[in-house]
Amino acid sequence: MPPLDAGLLAKAKSLGFSDRQIAHLTGLAEDRIRAERKRLGVVPSYRLVDTCAAEFEAYTPYYYSTYDRGDDEVSPSDRRKVMILGGGPNRIGQGIEFDYCCVHAAFALKEIGFETLMVNSNPETVSTDYDTSDRLYFEPLTLEDVLHIYERERCWGAIAQFGGQTPLNLALGLQHHGVNIIGTSPQSIEIAEDRNLFATMLRRLGIPQPPHGLATQPPDALAIAHQLGYPILVRPSFVLGGRAMQIVYSDAELQHYMRFAVEVSRQRPVLVDKFLEDAIEVDVDCIADVGLGNDPAAGHSVIGGMLEHIEFAGVHSGDAAMVLPPHTLSPGVMATIREYTHAMARELRVAGLMNVQYAVKNDAVYVLEVNPRASRTIPFVSKAVGVPLAKLAAKVMAGHTLAQLGFTREIRPEVWAVKESVFPFNRFPGQDILLSPEMRSTGEVMGLDADLGIAYAKSQMAAGAPLPTTGRVFISVSDADKPAVAAIARQFRELGFDLAATAGTAAVLEQAGLTVQRVFKVSDGRPNTLDLLKNRDVQLIINTPAGQNPRADEVKIRSTAVLTGTPIMTTLGGARAAARGIAALQRGGYTVKALQEYH
Repeated sequence: MPPLDAGLLAKAKSLGFSDRQIAHLTGLAEDRIRAERKRLGVVPSYRLVDTCAAEFEAYTPYYYSTYDRGDDEVSPSDRRKVMILGGGPNRIGQGIEFDYCCVHAAFALKEIGFETLMVNSNPETVSTDYDTSDRLYFEPLTLEDVLHIYERERCWGAIAQFGGQTPLNLALGLQHHGVNIIGTSPQSIEIAEDRNLFATMLRRLGIPQPPHGLATQPPDALAIAHQLGYPILVRPSFVLGGRAMQIVYSDAELQHYMRFAVEVSRQRPVLVDKFLEDAIEVDVDCIADVGLGNDPAAGHSVIGGMLEHIEFAGVHSGDAAMVLPPHTLSPGVMATIREYTHAMARELRVAGLMNVQYAVKNDAVYVLEVNPRASRTIPFVSKAVGVPLAKLAAKVMAGHTLAQLGFTREIRPEVWAVKESVFPFNRFPGQDILLSPEMRSTGEVMGLDADLGIAYAKSQMAAGAPLPTTGRVFISVSDADKPAVAAIARQFRELGFDLAATAGTAAVLEQAGLTVQRVFKVSDGRPNTLDLLKNRDVQLIINTPAGQNPRADEVKIRSTAVLTGTPIMTTLGGARAAARGIAALQRGGYTVKALQEYH
């Protein structure tokens, strides 16, 4: 192929064509396009957005790249620079929690003498505020754009582990082009991301994980499902926010998923895991400095926080309500979780943060997933234990040990901290609110108190669905949940609530000796459940799904509850937590304290 024409290449770049697009059009490799473009001198210049409108000297300028002719306005600096890669646009699965970590990294590195460069394309976040970093580049988070900035600024290092999955996917490519990725190595990140490498590591460490397989075509998925037995959890590789993850209960559902939900190939296999029903899920955030030296036995790994999910395993960790410290796990189970976490931190040579997700079933502990990076729960855990974990991790990544930073022992808080998620369902009338492995929340809140029930009640108030202390509870649960629902209903009756239920659930409650108002199903007549909701005759709903494909009645009940602002629990775990919170409120109300007063 003839050499690239410099004029045509410059015009293509000025029109916004990326190296990858040009590579696709010309049939050449992206690296070849990049090398040829640099040889021809077709490189971007950076222009300044004057944050003071020329009235004063701008000490915190914003920069953007352009291929139009003109002077480069980046001022030279001889200080050691660290580039921090942000999370890009805020969206479901890539939220403000990662922006928090990037901001704390900028503050921490400035404290120890580094000049900080923030690369992010979202103007609506704190990381892009004028006083967060020394320099800000409004650029897309692509390999091409990040490399240009790194080389132009002659950075000492780059942090890719604080912005979520988006910058993490660039880590290996950046390292291949000479970028010094500080903290946990991209190779360790690859071990955690690659299912085969990860399974090999766990076997070596003697750590169990749920039975699983990899499918590169639909027949493979069916064969693995038959081997594992339903239900199974299926998901694409390298997903963001659990996108396209699903719990599957039959061959028909699996065939539909493989046909319509994902693109499957040898490069993009589907992960198939045995789903552990009725398991307790646990999130653990850990900070370690074992990757700083040559001896992995040296250094420390410290658990920042251990959070027990209130919902059943299978709800995405970004959506689940959680309690810190765990409230039902035995000391033996928690000791096992600590042992596994420390072992994996050393094996992966972690320098910075690591998040692990576990499932506990019948006191057996299984590892679901490991992410050697900042997690969504880091801001929550940091506030709960009173330690700025992201700040400490940034200093570790820059070479400081945990001993130097004075954080070598796990902190076990004296109070309960409850995380609750906030959802946008009121903006989407008719949308079913059931939680699943695919993340749907748009934020989170915290409830803190010495009493677990009050902490949970505070979290519900903050999430916009305060628990009632009197009134009527409507209950309609799946057949699978009917054996356990009578005990929960009895709790609400003892708290002074009236009970209402549809026929199937009412029969179970009456058999247990409870007085229940029978209510028509939506399709059977009136007054039905929707009438009670619209007339404000129900103060709390307990409604669990009847199957993988919810009935129309259920969807109407749940969506109407959102529109009327009626608190609704879609799991028995949530219903138990609600009963506990209401009991605590009835005993003596609650007090409010500033976060700083707890530390």
